[in-house]
Amino acid sequence: MTEQQIPDDLVQVGYVSGAYGVTGSIRVTPFSADADALLNVKTWWLDKPGQHAVSVRTAKLHGGDVVAQLVGVVGRDASEALKGAAVTIPRSQFPELPADEFYWSDLIGLDVVNLAGEALGQVNDMMDNGVQSILRITPVAQEGVKAPERLIPYVDQYVRQVDLAGKKITVDWGLDY
Repeated sequence: MTEQQIPDDLVQVGYVSGAYGVTGSIRVTPFSADADALLNVKTWWLDKPGQHAVSVRTAKLHGGDVVAQLVGVVGRDASEALKGAAVTIPRSQFPELPADEFYWSDLIGLDVVNLAGEALGQVNDMMDNGVQSILRITPVAQEGVKAPERLIPYVDQYVRQVDLAGKKITVDWGLDY
């Protein structure tokens, strides 16, 4: 058996939250509501017991989670042993999105500026409050002043432009908000 090269563009898309049934299926808690990557990509990478590729036999949504049968995982004990494993997928294998949509992983690390050109900080994370996604912004460091994190709703009213190539998001948001 040859050792597989670990892709350098792996993105964590969820984690194994436990076994499902007695045949070896696993329950994966996805980091996105639609779980497109988990449902469409046929090779996942798990980090338990060490980083390795697994072939996905079946994957389907079930109550907000993804239930999957992996090749070589047979029986409840084998699936329970994977509990807590990070599920990663190469970014290059994510399904294509329409031109005006982005994966969260593509937004993390982008600089955020307002319409006046003032730097607000950098996207350090994304979160979902049930209504919309929210940009979590680490503010620009000011001389000796620790500014609080900014939370900006990811909606058209505030997010005016996302420039992946320029690594910048332009928002309608004041420095004093």
